[in-house]
Amino acid sequence: MIEALVYRVARKLLSVPVLLLRRQVAKDAEPLVLRHENAVLRRQLAGPARYESADRLWFAALPSPIPRRRWAQVFPVTPNTLPAWHRRLVARRWDYSKRRSKPGRPPTAQAIKELVLRPAEENPRWGCRRIQGELARLGHRVAASTVWEILTAAGVGPAPRRGGPTWREFLTAQADGIIACDLLHIDLVDLRRVYAMVFLEHGTRRLHIAGVTAHPTAQWTVQQARNLAAELGLRFESLRFLIRDRDSKYTESLDAVFAAEGIETLSTAPGSPRMNAHCERVIGTLRREALDHLLLLNEAHARRVLDVYAHHYNGHRPHQARGQRPPLADDSAMLCTDERTTQPLVRTRIFGGLINEYRYAA
Repeated sequence: MIEALVYRVARKLLSVPVLLLRRQVAKDAEPLVLRHENAVLRRQLAGPARYESADRLWFAALPSPIPRRRWAQVFPVTPNTLPAWHRRLVARRWDYSKRRSKPGRPPTAQAIKELVLRPAEENPRWGCRRIQGELARLGHRVAASTVWEILTAAGVGPAPRRGGPTWREFLTAQADGIIACDLLHIDLVDLRRVYAMVFLEHGTRRLHIAGVTAHPTAQWTVQQARNLAAELGLRFESLRFLIRDRDSKYTESLDAVFAAEGIETLSTAPGSPRMNAHCERVIGTLRREALDHLLLLNEAHARRVLDVYAHHYNGHRPHQARGQRPPLADDSAMLCTDERTTQPLVRTRIFGGLINEYRYAA
């Protein structure tokens, strides 16, 4: 209201000399407009010209002494500029955004969105209401429509057409029922060679050193299988498949030991070590971290080294496939996230410091 009044007063005041000296003013008004426009442009060299309220007032008051046919050449504004100014004033007049204390429905927290997306990714067959029920069990009251909106915004399709399991998910689901075995050769300091029988549980990555001998035979491998069955006890019932290669030392008697426990034997193809990749990998890890850096004297020394490493491997060494937890750690156990820098750090030496284990002092 005040701006309109000021505009009218300024226009009337400027029109008085125009009526008296219209011809002379017409000649002088055009340079004034151009000078003012140049002043505006000089203030805005980094970007397009932006007019302030005083600038708009001058451009609106000066057109009177200039012929209408020259307006397009002199003034930088177009006829659409005036309605745009008017719309801006109307929008500012009826703007109530600052008066709203709670503008609409509050957005969903980012933590809730992450809780919705994680079950959807880990459970491809779960729909909106199944995820809603899981969140309710965790203490989060979220509507099924909100769950649907979060999944849609993230590009997650509806269940069960969300897509089948990936190869990693499929193999992980089968890993709990698989155990693999292989023979590991060890060269002693006197150039003799001994052999160790290694078992690895795919689900937990638990390593078992069955025995060490210089003369592995079919009877010896069968006895190691019996010893493993006695060691595992009831946990042997959760296993369903044994993966082994086609070595002549693995006979039908060894398969019978596992068949008695309800375990089916699967033989790898000839010359295909990747079919038993997990067991081959743990043998490579054992060599790189221990055997390649030690001189072993005899079978007893080799057995001692393997047992110590197996204890470290199962009880302390982190595994990426298990969320950086060792094989013997509980699946529900999480890594410590609190900062306990004030407590002293204790180091346990394995093989005289070849391998080190770190723990906080109790």
